[in-house]
Amino acid sequence: MNDDELERIKRKRLEEMQRRLLLKELQEKEEELEEEKQEPREPTNREVLDRYFKDRAWEVWNEAQRQYPQIMPRIEQLLVDAIKQNKIQDYLDGASLMGFFRQIGLPVRLQTKIRISEHGELKTLEQKIKENRE
Repeated sequence: MNDDELERIKRKRLEEMQRRLLLKELQEKEEELEEEKQEPREPTNREVLDRYFKDRAWEVWNEAQRQYPQIMPRIEQLLVDAIKQNKIQDYLDGASLMGFFRQIGLPVRLQTKIRISEHGELKTLEQKIKENRE
């Protein structure tokens, strides 16, 4: 055997190994896709809430979780169950979520900033009061 024949044999083996590897990867991907088709995945609570939360709802929700960490997992589950049972059909914005929390006795406090637009510049209320005193 000469060098050309050895190179040709090596190249054939390498091509065969690459082909087998590609076939194996394709089969694994097909199996994964079939498994996904057979078992529809249950959406997580966050995904369910995300479909119904609009505008500033997540801001209110996150603040409520920060202020009431012990009770919020239970409220989350109850809210998701109500959505799944079609008891809640409308979208929830920040104001409606605030109202909901007040009704169940959880006054959620949001950080509030009052800003004043003056000559195209936003100033806080504190800055505006300081300017007026000077």
